[in-house]
Amino acid sequence: MAFQKKVLLMCFAVSLAVAGRAPQADQIEILYKTLGGSGRISTNIIEDASLDVPGLILKYNYPLEEHTVTTMDGYILQMHRIPHGRDNHNTPGDRPVVFLMHGLLSSSADYVLLGPGCALGYLLAEEGFDVWMGNARGNYYSRRHTSLNPDSLLSTAFWSFSWDEIGNIDVPTMIDYALKVSGRERLHYIGHSQGTTAFFVMGSLRPDYNAKIISMHALAPVAYMANNQNLLLRFLAQFGNNIEFALSLIGVGEFLPNNNVMTWAGQSICMDEVVFQPLCSNILFLIAGWSEDQHNATMLPVKLGHTPAGSSARQFVHYGQGITGREFRRYDYGTRLANRRVYGSWSPPRYDLSKITAPVFLHYSDNDPLAHVNDVDRLFRELGRPVGKFRIPLTTFGHLDFIWGKDAKTLLFDRVINLIKSMDVNNFDGRI
Repeated sequence: MAFQKKVLLMCFAVSLAVAGRAPQADQIEILYKTLGGSGRISTNIIEDASLDVPGLILKYNYPLEEHTVTTMDGYILQMHRIPHGRDNHNTPGDRPVVFLMHGLLSSSADYVLLGPGCALGYLLAEEGFDVWMGNARGNYYSRRHTSLNPDSLLSTAFWSFSWDEIGNIDVPTMIDYALKVSGRERLHYIGHSQGTTAFFVMGSLRPDYNAKIISMHALAPVAYMANNQNLLLRFLAQFGNNIEFALSLIGVGEFLPNNNVMTWAGQSICMDEVVFQPLCSNILFLIAGWSEDQHNATMLPVKLGHTPAGSSARQFVHYGQGITGREFRRYDYGTRLANRRVYGSWSPPRYDLSKITAPVFLHYSDNDPLAHVNDVDRLFRELGRPVGKFRIPLTTFGHLDFIWGKDAKTLLFDRVINLIKSMDVNNFDGRI
């Protein structure tokens, strides 16, 4: 416990330097200010659990821009941008763009909640990158639509999407917006878990977007799921489309939304010195792999204050279809006629991974139940232009450690940043 607190304080040992102002732009709300105007840096766990992503970034005196973009099918997505660093590279200017995409049930909070010195979003900003963090339709920050109501009890139309739409529509829309605002033609992409799935969908269905990607770094890459060991997904896979249908009958299309219950649990029963804290940790281990040495239990209230952030039930169903079908395919609507109407074929087509010609780096581990080594190997063989495959040199490194692990910086983030810098310096085009 003492070691966990030491690690926590180390990550928050930061200076009070405040970055300069970013240039104004249409439809952008520039939020250069600190909460309450005090400029105070706090390591208060409860406060960090209660703040949203803009509040967290501002609290630690980083520059922030909030952006919204509307997809062609009416979903209103919120993006968070850290245009430059606070302590280093801290003046406005043209910088290489890195786009970060979160995993299932998560949000842009994944990349900032551990705080300065530890969270990937801050590390990238300090290294001289223009950091954009996306939010998929249906999560806490992208729960709006031009005409559909996510809380309607009469219709679940808002929730009629899987990660197919996230990859085919949301991610390209956000990438185009980030490039337009930044004035860049290409960017680096980093995704975790479903954030990698969405990229593989985009590269397959929208191959023109490969030209907009300098490099793609897949943290815990998820495409093939034949060897998946996640207990929840394997359980749900047995019931397939019946789960979504049953939920729709009672007007529910959302799965595990962000709510006060999880925030309360994090602040009440998962805090340090509380007897139930090991139970909270064990639940995470069952879902994402046993990784006690990388797990910072002190940060549980903050993690549970931001996660789960919500998703559609169909996202889980789609992953379940990959487990039972052992292929990487588009969403199966459950009947041959329905598939024929949507795809022009009786069964959902496979994603053609050979069309993904952007340089792809896969970062994986032996202890990840959601991205099994055999499935990662198959993915690597079928990609159009795989460049590197890197195994985390720690046998206990689990699925959530790719974003929250105590040693994620030294085992993973530093390598990713060095690879990105190397590609920028050498103007790497993916040829090997």
